[in-house]
Amino acid sequence: MDAIIDITFLGWPLSTWFLAAGVAGGGILVGLLVRWIGSAVLRRGDREERAEERAGSRFAPRMVQSFVFPAIVIGSFYSASTIFDLNGRVDAIVSGVFVILFSLLSIRFLVSIVNEFFERASVTQSHDHFSRWRPLRSIAVSVVWVVGVLFLLSNLGFNISTVVAGLGIGGIAVALAAQALLGDLFSYFVIVFDRPFELGDFLIFGDILGTVEKIGIKTTRLRSLGGEQIIISNSDLTNSRVRNYKRMERRRVVFKIGVVYGTAADLVREVPVIIREIIEGESLAVFDRAHFAGYGDWSLNFEVVYYVGSPDYNVYMDIQQRINQGIYDAFAERGISFAFPTQTVYLPGGPR
Repeated sequence: MDAIIDITFLGWPLSTWFLAAGVAGGGILVGLLVRWIGSAVLRRGDREERAEERAGSRFAPRMVQSFVFPAIVIGSFYSASTIFDLNGRVDAIVSGVFVILFSLLSIRFLVSIVNEFFERASVTQSHDHFSRWRPLRSIAVSVVWVVGVLFLLSNLGFNISTVVAGLGIGGIAVALAAQALLGDLFSYFVIVFDRPFELGDFLIFGDILGTVEKIGIKTTRLRSLGGEQIIISNSDLTNSRVRNYKRMERRRVVFKIGVVYGTAADLVREVPVIIREIIEGESLAVFDRAHFAGYGDWSLNFEVVYYVGSPDYNVYMDIQQRINQGIYDAFAERGISFAFPTQTVYLPGGPR
């Protein structure tokens, strides 16, 4: 038996090969056991949990299957390789291969965590709000890959300080050349985290108005009432006073009407009462006030204020239309005349 063990193969005795095989085989068995446990947990979760709860509980077992198992296998083979007395060049090549494998596995693991975070965010948040976070996923994944590759190069023996310094100088040059682009990018982060508006909101700023259709890294796109698409840089939006009508909980409405001079005093006193009764008859309208506001050039002026309990413009116009029709019918029934621009001319010595 000792003679067999002392037999050499490729320069190492069989005892060394047996020990290395045992280490590698033991690692594979441990990895298979861990993978089996992960599969069992996944199957049990599929049976016991509802579909909407399944995504979160499957993450850890899935990570065990996808990353822990290969990490154990790679680690076992690396441990087995250290048993052999490799010369410097071969040892460097073997170590480099394992460093590359571990680094790529770690990068993919971190990318999976980032993707899982955004997937869970898509479940807990509305679709419109989550859609603004999609560019952040690409940015986060890119950062993970850049940092991971730099870490890999450092472990392979490359001097990354020069690369980092070059990136710093290049970053300053790019920042100076793309100030507007970076300004829009930072404005995008302001929009995402501060949430001044969301998809579907109706915005007015300056002479531009429209519904938010897409929020991008550089631009936000609105759909105007005329149907055309308006593309605006994010920095213009964050630097302007924006009116968000979608966030309006109720609408304050002010309108004026005038009746002719010569209207009987009792009818003048009755006008605010008539208007109040008409407005209070609307379920979504809340009456505030109606007053004989003043004397105009050709009319007795009344000012009316009420609130509409809906931000929808069409709902407001439907209510205003019914109020106008009610006032018109009530005035016609009582013989109250609406005023319009008129002038009375007196001629000297002539009849009035």
